[in-house]
Amino acid sequence: WSPIEKTALAEAEVEYHDKESFTIWVRFPVLNSDNPALEGADVVIWTTTPWTIPSNRGVVYHQDISYGVYEVTAAPEDNWVKTGDRILLADKQAASVLEKARVESFARISDAGDLSNTSLSHPLAGMEGSDGEWDEPRDFRAAPFVTEEDGTGFVHCAPSHGMDEFELYRDAGMLEQVLTYNVMEDGAMRADLPFFGGKRILKPNGKEGNVNAAVIEKLAESGKLLARGKIKHSYPHSWRSKAPLIYRNTPQWFAAIDRPVGDNQDEFGKTIRERALNSIDKMVEWTPKTGRNRLYSMIEARPDWVLSRQRAWGVPLTCFTKTGGKPTDPDFLLRNGEVNARIAAAFESEGADAWYAEGAKNRFLDGIVDPEAYEQVFDILDVWFDSGSTHAFVLRDRDDGSKDGMADLYLEGTDQHRGWFHSSMLQSCGTRGHAPYRGVLTHGFTLDEKGMKMSKSLGNTVAPEQVVKQYGGDILRLWVAQSDYSADLRIGPEILKNTADAYRRLRNTMRFLLGSLADFSERDRIAPQDMPELEQWVLHRLAELDEKVRSGYDAYDFQGVFQAVFAFATVDLSSFYFDIRKDALYCDGDTVQRRAARTVLDILFHRLTTWLAPVLVFTMEEVWLERFPGDDSSVHLLDIPETPAAWKNPELAEKWAMIRSARRVVTSALEVQRSEKVIGASLEAAPSVTISDPAMLAALQSVPFEDICITSALQLTTGQIEHGQFTLADHPGIGVAFSKAEGEKCQRCWKILPDVGQDQHPGTCRRCSTALSAA
Repeated sequence: WSPIEKTALAEAEVEYHDKESFTIWVRFPVLNSDNPALEGADVVIWTTTPWTIPSNRGVVYHQDISYGVYEVTAAPEDNWVKTGDRILLADKQAASVLEKARVESFARISDAGDLSNTSLSHPLAGMEGSDGEWDEPRDFRAAPFVTEEDGTGFVHCAPSHGMDEFELYRDAGMLEQVLTYNVMEDGAMRADLPFFGGKRILKPNGKEGNVNAAVIEKLAESGKLLARGKIKHSYPHSWRSKAPLIYRNTPQWFAAIDRPVGDNQDEFGKTIRERALNSIDKMVEWTPKTGRNRLYSMIEARPDWVLSRQRAWGVPLTCFTKTGGKPTDPDFLLRNGEVNARIAAAFESEGADAWYAEGAKNRFLDGIVDPEAYEQVFDILDVWFDSGSTHAFVLRDRDDGSKDGMADLYLEGTDQHRGWFHSSMLQSCGTRGHAPYRGVLTHGFTLDEKGMKMSKSLGNTVAPEQVVKQYGGDILRLWVAQSDYSADLRIGPEILKNTADAYRRLRNTMRFLLGSLADFSERDRIAPQDMPELEQWVLHRLAELDEKVRSGYDAYDFQGVFQAVFAFATVDLSSFYFDIRKDALYCDGDTVQRRAARTVLDILFHRLTTWLAPVLVFTMEEVWLERFPGDDSSVHLLDIPETPAAWKNPELAEKWAMIRSARRVVTSALEVQRSEKVIGASLEAAPSVTISDPAMLAALQSVPFEDICITSALQLTTGQIEHGQFTLADHPGIGVAFSKAEGEKCQRCWKILPDVGQDQHPGTCRRCSTALSAA
């Protein structure tokens, strides 16, 4: 209950913040008992809510806790606890409690023994001016929720202000005997309550009121205060006012989640809880999977749903109750189809304000039932019932909704397991018999680069519009795609800088494709089986990646999709395939090798643009229209192209894994020569490569390995690796001996070859001269 907002709150509207509270240890004298060991002893309780002491109706213990009777043997003269006092405590907490009570020495004089058939006296009983308010004996019984981990091993019970105590006495059939109505809706004590009438738990501004101090003062005056202090602890607060909350018994309307609904929609269960739990496991796909456990455990353990709120504005409950009736009466709630039809028609034409219009009760009841026999209920619906109904008015009750009224996906932050996901599930299970969604995706929240919550006062906020203004919308989208959204996401200048760098590398890949595919036509295309092995290997990688991309998007794994595509584009393509094939693309004539390369680049273009279009929506559209302009042209009108299964070739992939390993050794050896200024570019080299593994040697001999290593020449030999040859620790069977290429530098392809200048075009090699002649 929020005294500031004067309304009940749902669990989803509660936040926990640290709060400093009074903490007191209070003595309840043993009044009557069949156990002689308890004679003259006081049971001690501990509480952080002194204001609940006037509403105390009993004290509870646990049957399995060891209790003892402790006698104070020495205490300061001015102490609240005196020498000779007898205190009943859990043995595990006795020393700690007596230390807080400033007891100098004590003795455990006996076991507590049997605690049943015992009654206690309220600490304020018999005080002058109490008007007998607390003179009735207090109940003393066992309860399962009592622990000895903190406090005293006993719990003071105010069933009007504590859920455990409320349920304990409800299950014992004693609720009406123990409920009190001492706290008003604004958190003030009832006006005629002795000593404390009108005093407040909280001030109107949410700060500490005056009743706690008043209760502590009276307990000290009565001689029943053992000790006092302050404690900082996690405490429930309202998500709106940020003020502390209290527990308070009030009449509310509930949805009974364990009562059979009785609507003949029992495929997933008869009750709302059964339907929800079965729907969670049988109908819904959870992303991430942990979302299932969170919602399942919440619904499995939750109580009935409090539907009503006491607020000035909201959707009314639209019900009538029998004047003078009790909630337990079978006819307490008016259930009449004609009345409901009138209300529905009025709401359809006038909106919910029809409920509050003058004469509304007579309008809805007159001529059907006696208006004087019923009271109009002005409570409103829990706002989570409103949000939980979205599936009905967005998807079910409109022409452009889904065919079965269900959503494919609900997506929101991780806090909505207790909010929207939760209320939607309960509402739909109550009205439709099952979940309203087939999938639920949850994401974390946005933090700064250091993982701190963003705050204007800290100056660490990042506004989306600023990111878009500085980098463009695709950078913001790419940041999301790069992140693990199932956890909290971090953003800041350095992170965005890295994202922009990744974007530029992808953009360069697309620029290379566009430049290399200028004037490409179907006449240039050749079949995969006619392509060189390198192109067939690229097609194999495309087939592998296509599966990852499709399954990744299906699972909303945007991070996995981006990482796979980015690694392919930057490592397999830019650093390997493009690097090798630039020579053929720029210098070959109309050869099979060049046509195969351009065919593969066209295939890459169609896949990369459609794979990345859901993330880089603007960039991929720009790339597509650059190549295929037109008013009706758009990459977003395309599906991802089907990739033939025949492109997959694991044996070829294994072979090219060996080739790439050997290439890495060669390029590493050449990098040493480059860093020592022996050569300026790899085309100045003609290394000799020794391979000790015959299988690898055969693989390298079957391909133009000098082209793959981007050297002008390369010699392959077999045998043992000689001393002085360059090797890598992870490939000791590959040795490289450096030699410079012999011949002249071709002015067109820059290779150093012996045939330069021997053809009709001076300064060119034979290949380039042939290409120039054919042009």
